[in-house]
Amino acid sequence: MTDTVHATTLETPVGRLALLVHDGALVAAGFTPVEDQFGRLRTTASLRVVDDLGPFSLALQAYFDGDVRAPDTLPVSQPGGSFRQAAWKAMRDVPPGETITYAELANRAGSPNAVRAAGSACALNLVAPIVPCHRIVRTGGGLGGYYYGLTTKEWLLAHERGTTGLTLL
Repeated sequence: MTDTVHATTLETPVGRLALLVHDGALVAAGFTPVEDQFGRLRTTASLRVVDDLGPFSLALQAYFDGDVRAPDTLPVSQPGGSFRQAAWKAMRDVPPGETITYAELANRAGSPNAVRAAGSACALNLVAPIVPCHRIVRTGGGLGGYYYGLTTKEWLLAHERGTTGLTLL
């Protein structure tokens, strides 16, 4: 990655969401400061914080305003081998508000026995909640982990199901 990564922060009901874009695709997003997200990229690119990322900002604001499908077509780019890419694509195919297990994610990514690798794909996902690893749960329905905390994972799922009025700020 070269050139400049453009970044902004959106205020959301569940906290500040950092969005980072490079070459027309989201390369990082998450509920930590922009600098933390940028550090996860391991890039030599420079960082430029801007007020607005156009369609990326609009789509995420629409998501938090209730259009839970708004980010579905945003382009994303993150490094990873063929299994991780397949797992991230499979995550994006899980409808908002629904969940699948890590085992089902492994199956949908084409490697039914790669349950631990499915968990790693969730843990290494740089573009949450656009690549919705929050929709992946343990067998039996337990939430498992979430980089941004289980309270955030619970809120995102409830928001997508239309069952939350809770603000976590």
